[in-house]
Amino acid sequence: MAERIGIRAVTLHSENFAEWSDVRNKLRAGACDVLLVSPERLANQNFLTQVLPEIRGGIGLFVVDEAHCISDWGHDFRPDYRRILGMVHKLPLGVPLLATTATANDRVVADIEEQLGPSLATLRGPLTRDSLKLQNIQFGDQAERLAWLVENLPRMPGSGIIYCLTIADCRRTAAWLRQNGIDTREYHADLPKEWRPEREQALLLNQVKALVATVALGMGFDKPDLGFVIHFQRPGSLVKYYQQIGRAGRALDEAYAILLNGEEDDEITDYFIRTAFPGAEAMAQVLESVEKADDGADINHIQTEQNLSYRAIERCLKHLEVEGAISREKWRYYRTAQAWRPDEARWEAITKTRCQELEKIREFASTNDCLMEFIARDLNDPDAHSCGRCANCAGNFFSAQTPARLVESARFFLQADFQPIEPRVYWPSNLTSRKNPIPHELQLKEGAALSLYGDAGWGRQVKRDKYQNGCFGEALVEASADLIGQVWRPQPFPTWVTAVPSLRRPELMASFASRLAKRLGVPFLPILRKIKEVPPQKEMRNSAQQAANAERAFSVAGQCLPGPVLLVDDMFDSRWTLTYCGVKLRQAGSGPVYPFTLARATSTEN
Repeated sequence: MAERIGIRAVTLHSENFAEWSDVRNKLRAGACDVLLVSPERLANQNFLTQVLPEIRGGIGLFVVDEAHCISDWGHDFRPDYRRILGMVHKLPLGVPLLATTATANDRVVADIEEQLGPSLATLRGPLTRDSLKLQNIQFGDQAERLAWLVENLPRMPGSGIIYCLTIADCRRTAAWLRQNGIDTREYHADLPKEWRPEREQALLLNQVKALVATVALGMGFDKPDLGFVIHFQRPGSLVKYYQQIGRAGRALDEAYAILLNGEEDDEITDYFIRTAFPGAEAMAQVLESVEKADDGADINHIQTEQNLSYRAIERCLKHLEVEGAISREKWRYYRTAQAWRPDEARWEAITKTRCQELEKIREFASTNDCLMEFIARDLNDPDAHSCGRCANCAGNFFSAQTPARLVESARFFLQADFQPIEPRVYWPSNLTSRKNPIPHELQLKEGAALSLYGDAGWGRQVKRDKYQNGCFGEALVEASADLIGQVWRPQPFPTWVTAVPSLRRPELMASFASRLAKRLGVPFLPILRKIKEVPPQKEMRNSAQQAANAERAFSVAGQCLPGPVLLVDDMFDSRWTLTYCGVKLRQAGSGPVYPFTLARATSTEN
């Protein structure tokens, strides 16, 4: 973009290391106009002490884009943006500062003003977008929304973005649309980094109808002729919603912003709100591990000591580093001399605000008032007024009705959307009694899970049967048998079935596995035994803890059949229970072990 308007811009980031020398030469020679860096780069001492001083003539203008990320109250707060404050306060006198954002209400503006200094002058423009045509549509289950997309996406102008709250929904929605002849690609944080520019380019050049994306497709992406933004699920706040729909129609007279609503929206958003801050106890645990380490601690070391997830540890380390309690050298963290106390009152206040924002967008989803005016008022736009263009002002643009055949097809797609179980090939690094890798002859074969737990398709039935009905019903037996025999079809096909045992509910999986074996026409042998009572794996928060929990809990009692075996459990997450049970079976003389579960633990990552 900068090159098109004659601005010489360069950037330094982790993915263009080969260009760093050339960039530094340009900085020394004054051969560039703009240096673009992420706030994370300010954590690099080499950048601060060697690169910045090389800028010929010094810094002429310091710009903070997406300035709402500085504020705890902003919809997209990022701890690394706090580093910018230290940089701002070290700027030489007279260096002008410009902070920009399109999504800040009065509370966020006041916080930015307080942090960047009293001399900051604030300019605000109107938020109403003349080109956007907004419509909200209420739906029940995901099958209805998927059917609606197939029916209406071809009618949308140009190309656009479909936002989902989770990676799993991105994958599933993109696959469904491609199955129905609509060219879409998924876009999320799990994609290999080298794929992302390629997919962004495909959208920029209108080579696809849409990218089905999480918030990973966000800041920095600019396509002026984006024809539509559809939300497959409701975001957590109106500010997030406004920022995302604002990508559409920047250089068009008309563009659509369609908000679909589903029954899982609140559950996912509640999870994001609850986990936004690591919590005082988790922060203290991580700090304790860093303090105790003789030569610093990395994340793997902390996982072996603390029952916290990898992502929770990452968040704790990020907050502690930004707050000065720890320092980082490459991948190791060290305790500093700075005292640290958790600011729980601030976290609670922000969490309360997030809950209020959720209530506001729920109100927006069902309002009969002008949709654009509703947003503008919530963002404290002094010029908020009725737009005359949204569905509530001018009538619906798209019908909420979809053909019954499409809904049924979508429901069948969801029920057939099984989850692969990739075999583990290495022992956990924290268990010194084992050596990497796992011998090939002891490894599981690739397996399958019928559903995502509690999710569309069979996931909700699994949840109901386990906790409300107390028994997995015949519908799940039939669905599992159909998946194994007609869709998955492992080869060589299992000649017998066994199940992961439980001391708490011994009949739950034994009953299901025996009925499944009968349906498949093979014998069921309950030969696995649980010899040690350990906490449920769902209470173990990371792979190191889960592996240690499962290592000595199982044995084989009785004679294994030599043929391939189907190893059945209700759910998988880390795969360590399945892995250790599979090892025991192989050591006892079984053939290849194929893991099968009713569900995969739901991931809410984005």
